[in-house]
Amino acid sequence: MNAAIMKNNAQLNVYADFPILQQHNRGKPIIYLDSASSTQKPQQVIEAITHFYSHDYANIHRGMYELSERSTTFYEETRTAVKNFIHANHTDEIVFTHGTTDAINLIAQSYGRSTFQAGDEVILSEMEHHSNIVPWYLLKEQMGIVIKVIPVTDAGALDMDAYQQLFSRRTKLVALTHASNVTGVINPAKEITDIAHAHHVPVLFDGAQAIAHILVDVQAIDCDFYVFSGHKLYGPTGVGVLYGKQSLLEAMPPYQGGGGMIETVSFSKTTFASSPQKFEAGTPPIASVIGLQAALQYVNAIGIENIFSHDQFLLNNVEHRFADISGLRIIGLAKPKLGVISFVLDDVHPHDVSTVLDHEGIAIRAGHHCAMPLMERFRIPATARISFGVYNTQQDIDAVVNAIQLAKRLLT
Repeated sequence: MNAAIMKNNAQLNVYADFPILQQHNRGKPIIYLDSASSTQKPQQVIEAITHFYSHDYANIHRGMYELSERSTTFYEETRTAVKNFIHANHTDEIVFTHGTTDAINLIAQSYGRSTFQAGDEVILSEMEHHSNIVPWYLLKEQMGIVIKVIPVTDAGALDMDAYQQLFSRRTKLVALTHASNVTGVINPAKEITDIAHAHHVPVLFDGAQAIAHILVDVQAIDCDFYVFSGHKLYGPTGVGVLYGKQSLLEAMPPYQGGGGMIETVSFSKTTFASSPQKFEAGTPPIASVIGLQAALQYVNAIGIENIFSHDQFLLNNVEHRFADISGLRIIGLAKPKLGVISFVLDDVHPHDVSTVLDHEGIAIRAGHHCAMPLMERFRIPATARISFGVYNTQQDIDAVVNAIQLAKRLLT
């Protein structure tokens, strides 16, 4: 990998690491600007998975033979790599899940159902992804909990004054996104946690967007839970991470039952393993976990600070260029923010913008982005969204601007 920084503009020089981008779409080079949905995979991650299946694969934790022991070692090494990446205190605080959605459901059904009572309150916000709304709605239906919602300002930021007013003696959890998948706005995690802890309320952060762009230090934030997905971090699909403070995880009951998460089983009594094994029932996504380790190594080699600088270079460039396009409005201008920009174009549906750009070889997302409450807040049905990865360049921005101008000419 060539992870050099171009000194004049903070662009990263890693495009060649991504084989999928070396092909054409509709006869034109692919420009991929949908990393907020899922990042492309570098060759290093692809090779790590291939090598594992070719040379080291066996089921883990059970086999008393070399392949199984080797596979188990690699799997547990990834747990250590995750601990170091997010600066957790101990590997026992790292639970492998199938993704962010799975992790939040685990917390809702294990921590929530064992801790909450009817009438207890969970604080969310208007900017949440559906993955951090629906699990709590299900708990509302199951248990009668109350969901309170932090409003979002016109600029797309959390209304922190309103947040402080939402607490009551019945508040049992704050569950918020670390960064919006629609606007890219980064929420003040430490301040959010400090306010909640002053009320003796634990905090969960959905880090699906933030994890690939900014330094995450769960001990510095002092959050109680932090979750993210591998596929948004240049890793494979099917694997995610739940970080939880050790005392909380140990007190939580299992979310699912099966092999690998038990100590003893009989028809009269079953005893469970300690965390994290207690929450990893059945055969896990072993190869995806191995791929996640390669992805963490890849990101570490570039440097998360360099990735954020790259984000800001592209973000500032886009905002400057978009200001010159009449009828284009960016949704959510609050700072700080990640390399995610949602916009609407007068008299043109976002789906049509996406279609025109696709014919120019440019992949963007259009729709409600699994954030329908935020669309309702801004009184719009959908947005077009561009989101950056380490592989995007100034030339990609030039192409997007030209394609949006083309869409205006064709559709208005």
